[in-house]
Amino acid sequence: MPDAGGAGWSWPAAEPELWRQVVEQLDTALMVVDPAGRILAVNSAAERLLGRSARALRGKDAHELLHRDPDGGTLPRAQCPLLRALAEEAAARGEGDSFVRGDGRLVTIWWSASPLTDGGSFQGMAVLFTDISGDRSARRERAAYTSALEDLNERLTLVAEITDVLGQTLETDEALARLGRLLVPRLADWVAVDLRTRTEQVHRVAVTGPRGRDPGLEGGRERLPEVGEADGSALFQVLRGGDSTLWNESGQDGRKGAPAAPGSGSPLVVTHHDFLRVVGATSVITVPLGSGEHITGALTVVRTDPAHPFDAADLEAVNDIGRRVGLVVDNARRFGRQRAVAEAMQRNLLTPLPQPGRLRLAARYQPAPAGSQVGGDWYDAFELKDGTLALVIGDVVGHDLTAAAGMAQLHGILRSLAWDHTGPPSAVVDRLDDAMAAVTTVPMATLVLAQVLGHAHTGPWTLRWTSAGHPPPLLLPPGGPGQFLEAGQGIVLGAPVGPGVIRPNATRPLPPGSTLLLYTDGLVEVPGSDLDTGLDRLRRHVIELADAPLDTLCDQVLARMPPGSSDDVALLALRLPTL
Repeated sequence: MPDAGGAGWSWPAAEPELWRQVVEQLDTALMVVDPAGRILAVNSAAERLLGRSARALRGKDAHELLHRDPDGGTLPRAQCPLLRALAEEAAARGEGDSFVRGDGRLVTIWWSASPLTDGGSFQGMAVLFTDISGDRSARRERAAYTSALEDLNERLTLVAEITDVLGQTLETDEALARLGRLLVPRLADWVAVDLRTRTEQVHRVAVTGPRGRDPGLEGGRERLPEVGEADGSALFQVLRGGDSTLWNESGQDGRKGAPAAPGSGSPLVVTHHDFLRVVGATSVITVPLGSGEHITGALTVVRTDPAHPFDAADLEAVNDIGRRVGLVVDNARRFGRQRAVAEAMQRNLLTPLPQPGRLRLAARYQPAPAGSQVGGDWYDAFELKDGTLALVIGDVVGHDLTAAAGMAQLHGILRSLAWDHTGPPSAVVDRLDDAMAAVTTVPMATLVLAQVLGHAHTGPWTLRWTSAGHPPPLLLPPGGPGQFLEAGQGIVLGAPVGPGVIRPNATRPLPPGSTLLLYTDGLVEVPGSDLDTGLDRLRRHVIELADAPLDTLCDQVLARMPPGSSDDVALLALRLPTL
């Protein structure tokens, strides 16, 4: 359904199945209005009561079109309780108001309105109303109507919140933890999630109760029974692609009897039956995670109060939640596999470091935090044909397998171009830049290529380097302040180069006992903080760690990173001997 009169929300279009299966089946009239009071949607019962079609109602101002005084005259907007409730974004109800039908006849109504929200933002009202003209039984029915509206609004809001919250993470455990917090206690007293593994086992990965996660009921792994072994189990039925199940102790709206009799002897069935017994289940819904033939697991929700069993509407809502959670779990698993492949690729390419003469090297690679995409950072150190030590730190643009593969391509090509080259590093980087578009998939990258000139045992040593748009190396002389080597900065690899642009080189003596640190931007760029702050923080930490062994320095620099970074980090450190 298109937005009505510029309204910013049209949930019947966003949730067509829920609208068709739940709202259209209501015998009570329902009207959805936006914050300005314009009609967004009505169900069939509202069309019949008002004598107007949905097309004729949609987009109209509900007060101007429908609301009248007892004599049929127009009513000032200031006297409309529904408009007042919209302005206050608060639930409201009324009795004795008059609506005018399409044929001009007035009907006296009772109504109840509940706010509708999306991600915490007020989107309008769901208004349930009924004709009480001459109806002596209306008073007895009002409580049921109000309860129906509140339950409907709560279910729809819950489904929307779950969709929004779960979409913010690609970590399965975090997604299931969030799911439990959303469902308990709003919909259920207990929630259990079972996932199928590739080895046809069933893993109970999350159980949430009134006090939060319950590790004592989690962690079990059982073989998925064969067909015929556990035919009476609702959990087995769902995991094998069967229909969702609703069981109530009373038999109302569902099956009556034991929820999962363990007579089959299947460990999976016994474990699930014991869980339901321990928590005191009186009403249980079990639905698949996913849909069709692609079932990743099962979601079981439990109530323990026999006075409030689940009903068919709850089953439909939990079914919808299960489909959405299954999609999240499937995406998280695919992402995890891709991330593992990319990280393995990166680590395998980070070759052992040489230790030429008395020079000492240390390096670290830290993947992006869980839930973030893999990056394209790398380091390298190798001896050239003439014995000169080459140092490399680089970062390929992108955060996926393509970036990791591009990093592997640059890593190998750069080594080949540099190995027998005796000139300045800028000439090597220029050749790499020329070749990159033709022989790699990398669109853009930054790096520093440095050469440590001087005898590996006796020195003296000089650093010669060029930077292709990369953060500057940090040099810490013994007893002196740390200094960022800002010289030698050129444009990034892959950027257009204008005529006459020459990639610069820079040189700097390396005092005996000094420490040189090459790093990627994930070490100094943190959301909510500017680059200068990150660079100052790094310099301060390195100064504090100046006397620490090189491996300790690298470990501590990473450990002292502030939280919040979503990038991977590569770090390469060189320490020169004292003479």
